[in-house]
Amino acid sequence: MATVDYRSLAGDILQGVGGETNIASATHCATRLRLKLRDDAKADTAAIEKLPGVITVMQAGGQYQVVIGNDVPTVYAELGRITKLTGDAAAADEEPAQHGNIFNRFIDMISSIFSPVIWPLAAAGLLKAFLSLATQLGWLDPASQTNVILAATADALFYFLPMFLAVTAAKRFKANQFTSMAIGGALVYPSIVALAAQAEPVSFMGLPMVMMNYTSSVIPIIVAVWLQGYLERFNTRVLPSAIRNFTTPLLTLVVMVPLVLMTVGPVTTFAAQSLSAGITAAFTFAPWLAGAIMGGFWQVFVLFGLHWGLVPGMLNEIATQGHSLLMGPLLPAVLAQAGATLAVMFRTRNKARRTVAGPAALSGFLAGITEPGIYGVNLPLKTPFYFGIAGGVVGGAIVAVGGSGATSFVFPSLLGLPAFSTVGSFALLMLGTGIAIAVAFLLTFFFGPREAEEAASDAGTSVPETAADTHEAAAPVPTSAATGTTSRTATGTVEVLAPVAGQAVALADVQDKVFASGAMGKGLGIIPADGRIYSPISGSIKAAMKTGHAFGIKSDDGVEVLVHIGIDTVQLQGRGFESAVTRGQQVRAGDLLAVVDLDVVTEAGYDTTTLVMVTNTAQLAGVDPVAGGTLAQGETAITVQV
Repeated sequence: MATVDYRSLAGDILQGVGGETNIASATHCATRLRLKLRDDAKADTAAIEKLPGVITVMQAGGQYQVVIGNDVPTVYAELGRITKLTGDAAAADEEPAQHGNIFNRFIDMISSIFSPVIWPLAAAGLLKAFLSLATQLGWLDPASQTNVILAATADALFYFLPMFLAVTAAKRFKANQFTSMAIGGALVYPSIVALAAQAEPVSFMGLPMVMMNYTSSVIPIIVAVWLQGYLERFNTRVLPSAIRNFTTPLLTLVVMVPLVLMTVGPVTTFAAQSLSAGITAAFTFAPWLAGAIMGGFWQVFVLFGLHWGLVPGMLNEIATQGHSLLMGPLLPAVLAQAGATLAVMFRTRNKARRTVAGPAALSGFLAGITEPGIYGVNLPLKTPFYFGIAGGVVGGAIVAVGGSGATSFVFPSLLGLPAFSTVGSFALLMLGTGIAIAVAFLLTFFFGPREAEEAASDAGTSVPETAADTHEAAAPVPTSAATGTTSRTATGTVEVLAPVAGQAVALADVQDKVFASGAMGKGLGIIPADGRIYSPISGSIKAAMKTGHAFGIKSDDGVEVLVHIGIDTVQLQGRGFESAVTRGQQVRAGDLLAVVDLDVVTEAGYDTTTLVMVTNTAQLAGVDPVAGGTLAQGETAITVQV
């Protein structure tokens, strides 16, 4: 499939079905391009089936289904580039609801928004680290114009981060990118920053406002652009076409900027001040507890902008007593995340992730710049971020018990270490920081996710544009039909387990032409006895459909398995399905993949038969499904010779 010209294939399919005017709508699932045609008679099915990259064509459920397999997101995206069938407006209306717990969905959202800017963040972080090193060693005068220019070069991305995130968030939430940038620009506009710094009360049209500093912030602009998308779509529906083009952005700016300043600022400031008061009080009666909170959750505070409530307290401590105890636990907090990032660099087999993790860890250790590591590595993979928190908790408690603090407001880093050297026990400071790094590094190295080499990266590198556009992973390649690869000599045996208990059904008897033909590989169907679907094999999740009805898993032995819950259940748009895994996640055989309400599927008129197929059958020495009978969940369903 690598030699297929996807743009040409999309154009040939378009021509084969009678052109854009004959297509009422276009969507896709794990393996198929699903078209609703206005006139089926105009479609030249025989010609489409002969196209390179097309496995077969079938008509079912009122849809004209072109079976492509692994590359269907790519073809779908190319179809969108040459037609108006898959544009942003349509995608916004048709996008299925996301599944999974709220925190995982939040992390996935943050990761996808940061993904395009991770490389620039890593570069800027390294430049800041090198500049800090140069000034520390006396190679560069901090007051020189050269340093001013280079510092501006390194700091600009971090300072104006809301404007950069406005662009990527706009793509995520289907909002106008330039209007989003204008909102982000207003948040970091010099006079707004100045208002946040002044002591006098601030008001807007007579209404009092609580200001905060939005430079380098993350959550406020994301919330703003999310709301912007809804406001723009509302304006588009209700405003007359004669004035819509300029009135929509005008109303959006006039409403959104004051709204964000009047809501996000007060909420964040109140939460930050409460947090600051609580932690400051904790340093009096339980320093270890305050240190554990600061050490473990400082990076979380930064993520939500709550750290701004603690910064004034730090500055006040330095001004009044010459040092800040609040800053002591920040050293293990920051370096623990850098340690987790470093462990990912050694552990992951994903080259794209590794190339981000290396410089991100360096900038974290040297200059305390953790954004590239957190947003490009730790947070997308989740467990390294948690392990960084764990290391920070332990290290922060030790540092606080030793009474360590900082004599100046510096980035917690190796280069900033002199500022921490004269307050409290320097030995406990180094011990706590070392333990924090060790805990985060070792936990991540031994228990963190071990991504496959070809796994799509959330780090902003080597991610196909089509995957980003569709928010969907490709299903495993149906090599039996797509490549014609011949089987090889067996070197071992792999057992594919039944993902659910039920009655085994021969693939040929499945009520779906494509699956029954074996075009997607050998396997079987299982009429499920319950709605809990488990992984049939240990490996990496290569595909996790948003609708929760299909999953692709690749084992370390190279066996690619597709679990497809029900026949044509993509039409339910996720109703009745709850996914328990995400793309890129490592699973073991028997781990829960999804929970499906079988009654919902049945009442909607769909077949609940769950397909289990080895999609790279032709690359393997042998694939032997069980002949029939009742299977228990976890019982061998397919024996594979690799």
